[in-house]
Amino acid sequence: MRLQDKIALITGAGSGFGEGMARRFTAEGAKVVVADINADAGRRVADELGDALFVEVDVADNASVKGMVDATVERFGGIDILVNNAGTTHPNQSMLDVDEAAFDRVYAVNVKSVYLTAIHAVPILKERRGNIINIASTGAISPRAGLTWYNGTKGAMVTLTKSMAMELAPDRVRVNAVNPVFGATGLTVDFMGGVDDPAIREKFISTIPLGRMSQPEDIANAALFLASAEAGLITGVCLEVDGGRCI
Repeated sequence: MRLQDKIALITGAGSGFGEGMARRFTAEGAKVVVADINADAGRRVADELGDALFVEVDVADNASVKGMVDATVERFGGIDILVNNAGTTHPNQSMLDVDEAAFDRVYAVNVKSVYLTAIHAVPILKERRGNIINIASTGAISPRAGLTWYNGTKGAMVTLTKSMAMELAPDRVRVNAVNPVFGATGLTVDFMGGVDDPAIREKFISTIPLGRMSQPEDIANAALFLASAEAGLITGVCLEVDGGRCI
């Protein structure tokens, strides 16, 4: 059991990559908090995991994030692993066609959330010498046209990962990121421009040398390694789980 009795708080854990991590971490002995804005999805995952805690959260809202952290500490006594996985995007389209409200929402969910979880969870992580995993994207380093503002949020997450790693190293808190390639999540259709067209899907896959999309278990396995003691000397790394997309 690589995460035996560790307490893992995972945002966006009601589906996709977050659900995959919640299941993998639980299988490795962790006590998992399934945090999600979608209450039905989050409760389903938590119920299926057994001893997991579901917390409804809007990661872009200060009070909501504080409540999530408080509920985690009240239930389990602390936090060892924080996974900033919750995210959103705008549809694949010209950067000039993304309206201001959509832009603000993407930056609030994808970037402000990292600030808010740090404010409320880092003091606890310092006490326990825990670690943070940020789920960024290959779009941060090899961006696709049509997703410009989304790509910018993931670029910010990569830079934040490295800066946080430097600042928190004296406290023995590690901070790493995972950069998934185009994968099977709730955002897949938006990435394709709002239509799940097999031809568009194949066009995306054709840019991945290993010839397939990422799956939740791919990201979960990478996150498990980074969260575990096996990665004890690794911090500030942004691990590409991309089938060679960024080569």
